[in-house]
Amino acid sequence: MDNKILVNELVKQGLLDEELSKKILKESSLTRQNVEVLIYDRRIVDEETVAAIKSKLLGVPYKKIKPEDIDDEVLKIISEETVRTYKVIPISRSDELLVVGMLNPDNLKTQEALKFIAKQLKVNLGVYLITSSVWEAILRRYSPFQSEVEEAVKSLNFQPGQGLVSGQKIIRLEEGVAVSEEAPIIKIVASTLKEAVWLKASDIHIEPQRSRLRIRFRIDGDLQEVSSLPIELHQPIVSRIKVLSSLKIDETRIPQDGRFRSIILGRDIDFRISTFPTPVGEKAAIRVLDPQVGLKGLEELGLSGEDFKIVKEGIEKPYGMILITGPTGSGKTTTLYALMQLLNKEDVNIVSLEDPVEYFMDGLNQSQVRPEIGYDFASGLRQILRQDPDIIMIGEIRDNETAALAVHAALTGHIVLSTLHTNNSLGVVSRLIDMKVASFLLPSSLNLMLAQRLIPKLCQKCRKTEVAPPEIQGIIKKEIEKLPEETIKNLKLNKSEDFKIFHSSGCSACKNKGIDGRIAIFEVFRMTSELKEIINSGSNESRILEEAKRQKMITLRQDGILKALQGLISIEVILRETIEV
Repeated sequence: MDNKILVNELVKQGLLDEELSKKILKESSLTRQNVEVLIYDRRIVDEETVAAIKSKLLGVPYKKIKPEDIDDEVLKIISEETVRTYKVIPISRSDELLVVGMLNPDNLKTQEALKFIAKQLKVNLGVYLITSSVWEAILRRYSPFQSEVEEAVKSLNFQPGQGLVSGQKIIRLEEGVAVSEEAPIIKIVASTLKEAVWLKASDIHIEPQRSRLRIRFRIDGDLQEVSSLPIELHQPIVSRIKVLSSLKIDETRIPQDGRFRSIILGRDIDFRISTFPTPVGEKAAIRVLDPQVGLKGLEELGLSGEDFKIVKEGIEKPYGMILITGPTGSGKTTTLYALMQLLNKEDVNIVSLEDPVEYFMDGLNQSQVRPEIGYDFASGLRQILRQDPDIIMIGEIRDNETAALAVHAALTGHIVLSTLHTNNSLGVVSRLIDMKVASFLLPSSLNLMLAQRLIPKLCQKCRKTEVAPPEIQGIIKKEIEKLPEETIKNLKLNKSEDFKIFHSSGCSACKNKGIDGRIAIFEVFRMTSELKEIINSGSNESRILEEAKRQKMITLRQDGILKALQGLISIEVILRETIEV
């Protein structure tokens, strides 16, 4: 389908604005990427909505398919190579009809290939339009991870126990052996990376043990073992990863860092590599940076209602600091990227300092700090101010000098986005004062303070509702009573009734975990004239807390409880992860 036709229809239906549509078409022509891929990667419109629009434009019916419902025997009708090349899947077959799903029903070569298959089977052909996620799920069923790895291991000709624990490789002099031995290792590494992307893992850990090689993925914040291989494969696998990331293969005594990019499942994925020496060999940790997983909109992250409105107003101000706080791994950087996506327009210059650059975003000028050569956040920030910036993003305010420079940048007419380590949003003011920032500068430089935590999200397909126990009922009612009446009214909360909570037992959709990704809970505190007065008169925690209550700020615990009542998260996790304010 012509890119312009699809984009014009999205604009016509109010799903894209004119400015963004021109930007996407321009980028598509320059990079030769499909418009649909760009739309999905940026989370602009969901794929089912796009599929429904394509269906009308092409005159091909769209079918919503559950990949697990397609029988294994049906998959044998069309080969993996055909599925991969032509982006089609078999859906069902009867005596007279073969039903297939197509990503691009208007592709003539694909049509010819399917007609040939139908002719060979002596059946008629029925066609549906499908989404790319369904196609990916079916493609994965052709080559399951464990069977791919087992097949590769079997093809290697080695005797267990003769191997590579000491890091020394036995050299075989026969010509051509090296090439044949490397192929299965390349296959194992490639399959592992594909599986991690498919499972939306954030990290891959390749860990040598005394008698085996353990591979673990971090999924939804938790590590889980996905494969166990003979220890003899440890050194070749780590060497392959080093080759991909241009690291020194012969240097095993010190840690090394690197990165590489690859196209997996049609997406541009970045992998960040870190090696670490241990007594039994090098451990490799790989951060998987998938834009479809890591780049999200604010609402998709979990920011909604009044908090979303406050943040939108905050970033529309011409200057000032927006600081995001929370512990390591609470999703602060993801929120920064979401804010930058909203601010990323052609008429502004956005410059970022990151350690490291996690996701590459078009339109941004991103720079990675290198403290080992004296290029840290403070020295980089001095240089940024000479780059004529409108918006500055600093990965983290770690020291007094960076804090002072960030405040100075905000005072001189720039929007400054950054992160800080405090327990909640109320602690930002005192933390900055601890970092030797003059308190009288804060009222003029600070705009917004956000605190956040990442919480496992309940699987929406298998969640079940139940009345909360009396003890939890008491906690919920106590927190609900503190909320503004308007919030209670908008959410249609009835304080006189027993509150219902949700739990997920697990199903095939969530791989029996009961969890489907993570969602953030937020606490948004803004600078007001009252807060300015408190800071100027010598701020203390109790007076700042009173101001937060006057602002009707929704605390982390309250936001969590509201999301628990909506069935998004478990109430028990919220009570464990947050405290009463």
